[in-house]
Amino acid sequence: MKPSARRVEAAIAAAEALAARRQAPICPLCGRIIPPEAKSSRHHLIPRLKGGIHMGTVRLHQICHSAIHARFSETELAKRLADIESLQADPEIAAFVTWVKDKPPGFHAPTRMTRERRGVRKRRD
Repeated sequence: MKPSARRVEAAIAAAEALAARRQAPICPLCGRIIPPEAKSSRHHLIPRLKGGIHMGTVRLHQICHSAIHARFSETELAKRLADIESLQADPEIAAFVTWVKDKPPGFHAPTRMTRERRGVRKRRD
């Protein structure tokens, strides 16, 4: 019997909580420590909408995660940015990482969708 997605998510969350108590995780995108009080979230390397619900996830600072989704569509993420190395190699994300890497580990700021992405969304509606 295959475990439900909810049970898998709960097991992942429990394992991450246990690991966080042992040692602060490091954001694979920016390389900064993710302290327990920092906003963070799991990023599906292949978006759930594109079949990545049971694929790998990585824990990122919330600002790093928001920067990714503010710049790229689910399709772009699935087709060409489905791993950390590809994300880091993208010029827009590389510029973001250069900017954020000198910030304190718990730093967070609102992230806006890029003008280009806002235009794409408006055209679809």
